[in-house]
Amino acid sequence: MAELVFFSGTMDCGKSTLALQMDHNHSARGRVGLIFTKMDRAGSNVLSSRLGLSRRALEVSDDLDLWDAVVQCATAGRRVDYLVCDEAQFYSAAQVEQLARVVDEMDIDVFAFGITADFRTELFPGSKRLLELADRVQALQVEALCWCGRRGTTNARVVDGAMVVEGEQVVVGDTQSGRQGAVEYEVLCRRHYMRRMTAQAARSAALSPEVLPFDLDVCALPPRPITQSD
Repeated sequence: MAELVFFSGTMDCGKSTLALQMDHNHSARGRVGLIFTKMDRAGSNVLSSRLGLSRRALEVSDDLDLWDAVVQCATAGRRVDYLVCDEAQFYSAAQVEQLARVVDEMDIDVFAFGITADFRTELFPGSKRLLELADRVQALQVEALCWCGRRGTTNARVVDGAMVVEGEQVVVGDTQSGRQGAVEYEVLCRRHYMRRMTAQAARSAALSPEVLPFDLDVCALPPRPITQSD
């Protein structure tokens, strides 16, 4: 029985790599699928991984009807056993509903991959609808790490070296691009996201003599005055 499965996680946890591996595993067993993506870091019509792997894909535009796209393939005599849908957080709620319809009415497996929440820790519309409709939601087992070594849970947006929490929900960028003025994203644990402490901010703080070098989360207490009772 076909399923709608949502694989979710932060940036750098291997979502696109798993999407490519999923396509490889199914095609190696003689199954035929379609690959969809939207606003991949490598450009249009491509599904790419930071490991250097890539595959041609169908770009999901705002007005693309995914149900119609699959029906057209079937009508043209093309076999479709599964869909791999990367960057699914950028899909509209209506497009996610179209994917659910593909599963229910055409018995085609849909494997969706995406980030759950944006840089403000608010759900993307596509991810929200996937959480509501998916038969299964699976968190990626490869954990992205915050600069402190804890499990990364949030995607922080960094502009000109400073973390921001306001702005448009969708601004395409990459992790630590190093270009001046570029939009970058950094995975942080909840603690350091709430403190707005990126890796760069942590390095800057470490230069201050007031910060203990072994733990940037601990503030030095003032010395207790010595009294006669001591």
